[in-house]
Amino acid sequence: MSFVARPDSSPKWADDLPEGWTADWVKWSVAFASAKPDGEDIEKLPYISNEDIASWTGRLLKEDPEPADKEGRLFRRDDVLFNKLRPYLAKVYHADFDGISSGELLNLRASERVLPRFLFHLLSSYPFVDIINSESFGTKMPRADWEIVGHQPLPLPDLDTQRRIAGYLDNKTRQIDALIEKKRALLDRLSEKRQALITRAVTRGLNLDVPLKDSGSKWLGNIPEHWAVRPLKWRVRVQSGQVDPVADEFKSLPLIAPDHIEQRTGRIVEVRTADEQSAMSGKYLCAPTAVLYSKIRPALRKAAVFGNECLCSADMYALNPGDEVMRDYLLFFLLTEAFSAYAELSSLRVAMPKVNREALGVVEICIPPLDEQRAIASYCSEENSKHLVAIDTVEQSVERLIEYRAALVTSAVKGEMAALL
Repeated sequence: MSFVARPDSSPKWADDLPEGWTADWVKWSVAFASAKPDGEDIEKLPYISNEDIASWTGRLLKEDPEPADKEGRLFRRDDVLFNKLRPYLAKVYHADFDGISSGELLNLRASERVLPRFLFHLLSSYPFVDIINSESFGTKMPRADWEIVGHQPLPLPDLDTQRRIAGYLDNKTRQIDALIEKKRALLDRLSEKRQALITRAVTRGLNLDVPLKDSGSKWLGNIPEHWAVRPLKWRVRVQSGQVDPVADEFKSLPLIAPDHIEQRTGRIVEVRTADEQSAMSGKYLCAPTAVLYSKIRPALRKAAVFGNECLCSADMYALNPGDEVMRDYLLFFLLTEAFSAYAELSSLRVAMPKVNREALGVVEICIPPLDEQRAIASYCSEENSKHLVAIDTVEQSVERLIEYRAALVTSAVKGEMAALL
């Protein structure tokens, strides 16, 4: 339902406002600007879509938007654009130029009763996004519309208070966003260091003084001279023969799909049985010794070891190493940037890149002696775990900052900060 802005019917987040504040419907203070561009507008005005707006922060991801010869809606400087597709993403943009927006953005134009910057912060607040999301329609691609957005309460103080609140939030969120960016830069450095250590270990070994030779492979470069290089299919068997996950003997087994594996880390982040996932046909039975490798978008480097019997989806390969390749060494080899780059180049050129069996089978891999593989796998496992702990700590810090930012915006636009009133 939509809410009439009255004390006995408004949602809790808009109740108990400070004295002097109003909470009329959005549509009473904000207009939906639906004008269409003409041919000259389409040729000259910059175009932005919902994908060009960062979630929660309202930052425009395109530094210099250009005309895209696309139809949409005209917006003006100081309009506030609200993303109606999957509103839980909280993509709201306060325009600082005239342009054209995609049809997935609602162009909202403030009246003399509300400052555009205050409107931006309020529409970006968690309670407003949450109530719009709860009223959206559709399952896979939920949407809101102007009727839903327009019939929500818009808590409004006088213009001077709006100005103080907007200025305070601009200053505080700028500081928080800068700190978040620094932490994300640290995450990138930690990930790059972890990746470099793993790549060096699986392609050069742990003894940096060992004599090297040309591997004969452009993507491998020089390797220790006592190592062998072989096509993957000579030393690793790709699982074939699908099973029926509905059958009693398989439905209680864990089913691993690409979405259940974290990018570039080798971690499985979700485990559910085939029965719990209502799995249908097209699954492979994987031995505990198998390495699971996603054939979809190989640049994401989704590979993992489950360690027990399981099923994997048809979007994955179950790789069974032979006597000359250790499972854990193979896992870290698949996680290297060099391997993913080769697999990406070999993948089918479609919207969703996919590496096929033939391309995967001819990839050349390093084959050190088994004792070295064991030492390399142990080293990579230890370094990987150590870096992932550090990465998790920084990510948790980022999450706390994001939560603090959201709480700050919510508190301010609801009039809960006495110093701003």
